[in-house]
Amino acid sequence: MEKTIDIVCAGEVLIDFIGHEVNTSINRTKDYHRFLGGSPTNVAVNAARLGLQSVLVATCGQDGLGEYIVRKLKANNVITSQVRKSDTEPTSVIFVSKSTGTPDFIPYREADYQINATQITDELLQSAKIFHTTCFALSKNPARTTLIESAKKAKALGLQTSIDINFSERIWPDREEAKRVLAEYLATNPLVKLSEDDCYRLFAESKTEDYIFDYFHDLGASTICLTKGKGGVVLSDKEFGLVHQKATHIDEIKDTTGAGDAFWTGFLYAQLENKNWEETLTIAQKLAVLKLQNVGRLPEGINFKEYLNADS
Repeated sequence: MEKTIDIVCAGEVLIDFIGHEVNTSINRTKDYHRFLGGSPTNVAVNAARLGLQSVLVATCGQDGLGEYIVRKLKANNVITSQVRKSDTEPTSVIFVSKSTGTPDFIPYREADYQINATQITDELLQSAKIFHTTCFALSKNPARTTLIESAKKAKALGLQTSIDINFSERIWPDREEAKRVLAEYLATNPLVKLSEDDCYRLFAESKTEDYIFDYFHDLGASTICLTKGKGGVVLSDKEFGLVHQKATHIDEIKDTTGAGDAFWTGFLYAQLENKNWEETLTIAQKLAVLKLQNVGRLPEGINFKEYLNADS
């Protein structure tokens, strides 16, 4: 079957209500602005804006916010045929403080984890190249079972699986369960993205890079990408070894929300373009920098391919 889909992004779609005042606690924030959110959703939108064919598999409510989600996705050329509107659960929302560091948040989860097997067909997987999800999406059933089974099927069909291990104990209080579920997903040898913050939350303490890389390699992942904020990024590949890249200096960070998703979209895009690891990390960092300099989504009116492939 011809591969007409570049990336299937499966997982949470939600509305981020991002505080209007910078570096203010949620307690003190008066005004919020509405944004389309959810890590796989961000990746799907970013990928479509890079000219890739991206499908979002997700569930929202049959409500005004659900209508807003689908309208926004379509406006960004994301394929929405696998977005289901639930009649029984409202659209999930998250209130987020605007921050130049790691933001505070309060989740109200309803429809986002109601992803069922009918939303990920064999035909969809057969026509795709990458199957991507997140730790957030795996935190609750029925989405968890649907995504694990789909990832196994994707692997069997020759797709490259991918995961952003965006672990938070507030989304998934049972760490040991999270580790067991991640072990199942990592058995499909996904490309793995995680941040130092994610690792600190998952292991409930600071771990060395060696520990982190060994832990996830042992579960079956060949390639692991650890983002370290101002400390840059380190990639560990079982065959290639370690690749370090410094962080790009930015004079003014305007909004960190979604920067990791922009990074990972750039990473997956570069992999689809058969770039080597150095080039892949450079492209990923370029897209993240663009995001950090803009509030909300990536900016309009830019030729992303030229920007990402230009020698800086």
